[in-house]
Amino acid sequence: MKVKTLAGAIMAVSLATASVAAMAVDQGKGVITFKGSIIDAPCSIAQESQYQTIEMNQVANVALKNGGKSSPTPFKIELRGCDLGAMKSATATFTGSPASNPDLLAIKGSARGASLAIADHNGELIKLGTASPAQTLSNGDTFLSYSAYLQGDTIAGVGDAPGTSVDITPGDFETFANFTLAYQ
Repeated sequence: MKVKTLAGAIMAVSLATASVAAMAVDQGKGVITFKGSIIDAPCSIAQESQYQTIEMNQVANVALKNGGKSSPTPFKIELRGCDLGAMKSATATFTGSPASNPDLLAIKGSARGASLAIADHNGELIKLGTASPAQTLSNGDTFLSYSAYLQGDTIAGVGDAPGTSVDITPGDFETFANFTLAYQ
């Protein structure tokens, strides 16, 4: 009788272990994809700079009337592990969907009547498709500084006549800028 009891106990433990093992196999799974690229450059672009979102301040519509500008919002492109050698500076060229003023980015969303401008580290406008002024870099981790601001749209005047302000419609907006670096 003891052999049957022992065999039954062993069978019960074996079934319980098999049940636990079967449950553990199907407790979730997934796939992680790692992507990137190898670039021919003296610095790597930090992931948080390669794909970043810049939260702009809330801007009163009256600030944008007659081509007015919002306060600038700073942002930077972080560079990692720079080994610059003879190259000591870099520029960035920004591209995207141009606004009615082709130097600025068009905004999308419910907001209307303004465009987004990107400025260099001195606050000067960087025209879309044009390289920014060069900024000095250092070996190791370093960065390029920029800022962005909204500018009210205007309809160009004729001859010497001033432009006409466009109605500013409050709402949410977003826009996208691509950048390309060049080292000197």
